[in-house]
Amino acid sequence: MTPAPSRTPLLEVRGLRKHFPLRGGLLQRTYAWVRAVDDVSFDVYPAETLGIVGESGCGKSTLARLVLRLVEPDAGTIRFGGEDVRGATRARMKQLRRDMQLVFQDPYASLNPRLTIEDAVAFSLLVHGTPRGAARQRARAMLGRVGLDPRLYGRRYPHELSGGQRQRVNIARALVLDPKLLVLDEPVSALDKSVQAQVLNLLQELKAERALTYVFISHDLNVIEYVSGRVVVMYLGQVVESGTADALADAPKHPYTQALFAAAPTMDPDRRIERPPLAGDPPNAIDPPSGCRFRTRCAFAMPHCAGAPPRLSSVGADHDVACYLYEAHAAVEAVTR
Repeated sequence: MTPAPSRTPLLEVRGLRKHFPLRGGLLQRTYAWVRAVDDVSFDVYPAETLGIVGESGCGKSTLARLVLRLVEPDAGTIRFGGEDVRGATRARMKQLRRDMQLVFQDPYASLNPRLTIEDAVAFSLLVHGTPRGAARQRARAMLGRVGLDPRLYGRRYPHELSGGQRQRVNIARALVLDPKLLVLDEPVSALDKSVQAQVLNLLQELKAERALTYVFISHDLNVIEYVSGRVVVMYLGQVVESGTADALADAPKHPYTQALFAAAPTMDPDRRIERPPLAGDPPNAIDPPSGCRFRTRCAFAMPHCAGAPPRLSSVGADHDVACYLYEAHAAVEAVTR
């Protein structure tokens, strides 16, 4: 049985921001900024799975890299186990990454084509000072745990494996250091549905077996619902809604979250729709709309939505939404607390 999540966060993110400069001209001067992640905050508790969902370009993958400091944030705080990650030295960051591992989206591009599968899994152990013999032994054991017989696959190269097998290698490579937190960036999006199910079930088994904590990033709402206890919904670099997976599935509040659920494939003919729930493309992250960034596609947009951006406010137990439609509800919640 998976232990009940502690109420002391393992990972705390507050006000995280990352803007990428666009440069051009003879002197390569900055002429614009891509607002990839803008004032994002959330907590992740031990032994839980936090799902982060949103359409392509909303900043999910950038957020994953910011959490592990593979990309340096412009502002905000990241605390892991109570320790300030942003203030960690290079040597300390190397130690912290034993406990914080990332599984990338593309299972082929994230593997070195010149390393055998066994060497790829053992490499991180060697970097952290494990003797070569012990590293190889642990790599073989981890390959066997993710369903790849090391006698058959250990000496093969990435191009000799299928997409699902490569992703199992990436999972083994992440887990061989015995981390506490696994950040999974679209880990099954490149796989077909039958293989997706196998990999998701493997991840669930490993989580229960090792008391792991997951941050699971995906654009697929069905996958997020299946694996997550709590969900954060992102739109154009910002969090628009967060809450338990059940609360969001039963009563999504933000118009964007409602559109995501309406667009999700279903086998129920009564839930099928003939018109798309959203019109138009997402705005450009270089020049996002003022106020609420979703207002240009929202059927409920009001004049004051173009002013100050709405803040996340409580609309129920562990359920927050950033939308002016719920201002009165949020005010009542604040008074009754």
